[in-house]
Amino acid sequence: MGKQGKKDGFILQAGILAAAGIICRIIGLLYRSPLTAVIGDRGNGYYQSAYNIYTIILLISSYSIPAAVSKVISQKLSLKEYRNAHRIFMCSMWYALAVGGIAGIFLFFGAGLLLEGPAVTVLKVFAPTIFLYGMLGVLRGYFQAHRTMVQTSVSQILEQILNALVSIGAALFLIMTILGGADTYVLEDNGSVTFGGEAVAEKAIILLDEKGEAVLDELGYPVYTLTEEQEKWNTQHATYGAVGSALGTGAGVLVALLFMWAVYGLNKSMIHKRIKHDKSGITDSYGKIFKLITSVVTPFILSTAIYNLSTSLNQTIYTKLYMNIKGMAEKETFTNYGIFSGKAVVIRSIPLALSSAMSSAILPSVSTAWAREDYEDARAKVAKAVKVTMMISVPAAVGIGVLAKPVMQVLFPQKESLDMASGLLMGLAVTVIFYALSTLTNSVLQGIGKVNTPVKNAGVALIPQTVILAVLVCLTNVNLYGLVMADIVYSGLMCVLNQKALRKYMGYKQEVFRSFVTPLVASLFMGAAAWAVYQLLYMLTSSNLISLIPAVIIAVIVYFALEILLKGMSEEELRAIPKGHLLVKVAKKCRLL
Repeated sequence: MGKQGKKDGFILQAGILAAAGIICRIIGLLYRSPLTAVIGDRGNGYYQSAYNIYTIILLISSYSIPAAVSKVISQKLSLKEYRNAHRIFMCSMWYALAVGGIAGIFLFFGAGLLLEGPAVTVLKVFAPTIFLYGMLGVLRGYFQAHRTMVQTSVSQILEQILNALVSIGAALFLIMTILGGADTYVLEDNGSVTFGGEAVAEKAIILLDEKGEAVLDELGYPVYTLTEEQEKWNTQHATYGAVGSALGTGAGVLVALLFMWAVYGLNKSMIHKRIKHDKSGITDSYGKIFKLITSVVTPFILSTAIYNLSTSLNQTIYTKLYMNIKGMAEKETFTNYGIFSGKAVVIRSIPLALSSAMSSAILPSVSTAWAREDYEDARAKVAKAVKVTMMISVPAAVGIGVLAKPVMQVLFPQKESLDMASGLLMGLAVTVIFYALSTLTNSVLQGIGKVNTPVKNAGVALIPQTVILAVLVCLTNVNLYGLVMADIVYSGLMCVLNQKALRKYMGYKQEVFRSFVTPLVASLFMGAAAWAVYQLLYMLTSSNLISLIPAVIIAVIVYFALEILLKGMSEEELRAIPKGHLLVKVAKKCRLL
């Protein structure tokens, strides 16, 4: 291993960050189910609508700061300009304070311009989080530039734990304190109205037809609808629940920021000692550094903002067109959107933790190699990163597609939306591969200085996906599946455009067979095995969870065994993965290597 192991250390750092990312997403999933039980799909809809706008403001102001700071500081560290590296850190912090403060104020006072209805209140609660995230981003970028992801990983886990605890706690506290209970009035399928599981039909309104006669359901019972007071209660219930969830997001960022400041404080003496012994003799002025930060951060912001703009844009198109053109009620529109974004998209995001981690880890490595004109090393790093990313993303996509309903039933068991949420997740499965690859290639292009290229590619990809979504919403009845189709088009186009850019600017030619074909073949057999095991066990036990767990375990074993047998992974590549030596030992005992 020796030199090679050191050279490919970014894989290890990506593994650490990916592990943290997966843990965070699992925590996110675990708390999402009880949170949804408290605030409902409608509350999820209000929260996600506000969260999407918050995300866009965050992308524009602060989200790209870790990557930009990591890139700039890593270049200075490679030249042993420790004084300049620290001056960049300090300037970046002031930049984050200024931009984050302005963005937070705009979000609070301009919430009514960006959203309407109860979601406005939720959006205002997100405003302070924008300010805090900027400082957190600078600290994360600073440590990532030193090629250590441990601090960022721990801070992410702490952030998610506090987010989960405070989200549920605050939502329950607000609902119980202000409304006096966590139950909602529910209009059942048979037309009756229940509250807390008890029938309250006598307090509801009987639905009348044009002749003034009671509308009857299929069984001949009168159909009831909610009174104005009951509907107001439900709206407040969903709003306060969404506000509590937004408070959880802010609490998570705050505790992560305090942790990162504590870590910086512990390393402060070492940092200043290294500055004192800086022998580079080069000290950049603060004016030059601010100019450098602005010139690097701005393209990063544009790239990240436009790349992620599709989520908020699609939400706006869907909600506005369905309410204004299709005549769908606000509560139904936001409830539907909550099913898509609060359930299907949340589960889809779990395997994307690896690509996000790989992107953060590879950026300083590729940037440093490119800066010293070691182009062969840069291309080798990209090839290894793509291979590892696809080795995880392809089977994850197949697994999500095959086991969509069982997984959804475990995490979000609400019966009224189970089939819809499962179908949406199955449709989104392929986007796991597309988003994983496009996220990674975005970071590579930024690392080699082509920061404007991802901006252009994202802008180009937005046009057809927007047209497709608008046409599907206006002219068909595909409903939420229009969002799925738009997502597939957008992420797929980003992959193609970024790949062409890598070939053009890096001379990088993607190896196809071992990076894509082998994982796909192994994943298809894996998917078939997982489906067969699940169906067989479900026939015997009638238990979803008991059937799902062995199916997932068998799937993992089958996939990695086939990957090795089909020569998709060599022993050296296995060892490069975190805890890879254990995998090698197991593979040799099973005579796979």
